[in-house]
Amino acid sequence: MAFFKYSLFRGVLFLALFLGAYYLLGLSPLAAALIAALGAFVVSFIFLRKQRDGATAVIAERMAPNATTTQSTGALADAEAEDSLIDSHPDVQVDADRPSKTRTAE
Repeated sequence: MAFFKYSLFRGVLFLALFLGAYYLLGLSPLAAALIAALGAFVVSFIFLRKQRDGATAVIAERMAPNATTTQSTGALADAEAEDSLIDSHPDVQVDADRPSKTRTAE
């Protein structure tokens, strides 16, 4: 249902922008279609994130119903190694969002 709703939103948005560009601005059908496609993409990318994520989840479930993660085996092993290192050194604090303060050779 989420995929249908997202597709419907995008289709209605495209149609509204196409008709507006074609009739109100008097553009050629090709130019109106290009403007409408770009506009529908931008608007849906900015404002329809929840619907897009729901549609993506539906597609992911259909394509790989038994998948437990989207991470690669190497990424999982790396995360496990980092977790064990942090567990063995409780005095070390890790903040991945903050840039490193170490300097590189110039």
